[in-house]
Amino acid sequence: MNSGVDLPPHRFAGLVAPAVERTFLAGMLAGRDGGGAELSQRYGGPAATGFLVEFRTRLAAPGGSVDGAGFAAVTRHRDPATCQRMLDKHVAHGTITRRPDGGFAATERGADFLTEMYQVHGEVTEELWAGHDDRVRRLVEACGRLLAYALLLADEPDADPGPAFAAVAPPYEPDGAPPGVLLLNRLGTLRYHRADAHAAAWTAAGHTATSVGELPVGPERRAIDLETDRRAAGPYAVLSAEERLAVLADLAALPG
Repeated sequence: MNSGVDLPPHRFAGLVAPAVERTFLAGMLAGRDGGGAELSQRYGGPAATGFLVEFRTRLAAPGGSVDGAGFAAVTRHRDPATCQRMLDKHVAHGTITRRPDGGFAATERGADFLTEMYQVHGEVTEELWAGHDDRVRRLVEACGRLLAYALLLADEPDADPGPAFAAVAPPYEPDGAPPGVLLLNRLGTLRYHRADAHAAAWTAAGHTATSVGELPVGPERRAIDLETDRRAAGPYAVLSAEERLAVLADLAALPG
């Protein structure tokens, strides 16, 4: 495949972000409507399961936990006191246990919920993306390479790994996990890599999580978006320009 199109990593980072978001949200909404909401209610509802779902790629792993810095980074656009109260509710429901270092982990009950949730996501993504097996397979492989390279870059001596990405990567992938689950969770993890890049960009521009959200469309917001693309571009260098185009095409073709 020789498209002749120049698609450098920083430009691709901006183009692929909305496609990743659309595909990921389609899978998550399908999971909610296809049994996830009912499953959550059996365990106590969102007050007992919300953060389990949000941090599933770390908490589902045996011994997996999230530290305080990672939690703060993932929830950086939300009120910290409210988030701590929500964590308290999870603890009260017996799905999460707090750690002395300020982090938290899933309890046995929480782990049981996550095991069932992975099963739900496997069923709904198989239905949602039925007939697109080759596309899903290609995207799983590409996203796996992107995540592996992002983790490699984060280990460089002068790197400044993003705390949100570090809190959820690498995604836990149990033996036998279906391709739809692998794709859903790999896409979800990549979203946090960009979230960290965006946070670094607006911080460098003198903004806070609150003030950047209030920025109107205009030159300043555009400059932050371009800087976000630059900072998020690193992992995409592992793909050729043709492979980047293929990823865009496969994401666009998936239903949802």
